[in-house]
Amino acid sequence: MSGVEVAGIIVAVFWAILISFLAVALVRLAQVLRATTKLVSEVTDQAVPLLADASSTVRSARTQLDRVDAIASDVQEVTSNASALSSTVATAFGGPLVKVAAFGYGVRKALGKGDPAPGGVPPRASRRTVIVGRTVPAARRRKQKD
Repeated sequence: MSGVEVAGIIVAVFWAILISFLAVALVRLAQVLRATTKLVSEVTDQAVPLLADASSTVRSARTQLDRVDAIASDVQEVTSNASALSSTVATAFGGPLVKVAAFGYGVRKALGKGDPAPGGVPPRASRRTVIVGRTVPAARRRKQKD
């Protein structure tokens, strides 16, 4: 064997080893692609029903929101009606009731049965009695006199 033949055999062996490594890499790549394809098909099989359930849930939520919107608009209408009613009642009865209360107060004052001083405190209650170095409030002073 000459040097060229030995070099050709070495090159052929390296090519065979290289082709073997490439074949193993391609086989493993094919296995990965098969596993990926299987995984994607399983995910698709599970995702389709989930998407259908999610779609029905969204439809149901939309229906419920429409109902809540209708209820909210009814509540708003009732609130505006109650506000209008309260303003009507205040307008109809507020003025005359204030006048009747003022008239009653004036009658009490005229007859002398009303409060003698503004604020409802008689002038005598503001005075204090002194007992040996201390002041006794008006309520206790009445108890001591009795």
